[in-house]
Amino acid sequence: MKKKTYLALFLVLIFTYTISGQVMPPPAGPPDPPGLPVDGGILFLLISGLVYGVKKIRE
Repeated sequence: MKKKTYLALFLVLIFTYTISGQVMPPPAGPPDPPGLPVDGGILFLLISGLVYGVKKIRE
């Protein structure tokens, strides 16, 4: 009788552990870092630098 009781308790513990392990969601990772926006200001600086460089080369 004692053997059946231990076996039943063992099975209950194993099933409880596996069921609770499947229900829990995975932990969330760290949030994504904020991106650096590329605005029209950077584009303006690149174009103006290119125009200035072409002007200096022609002179």
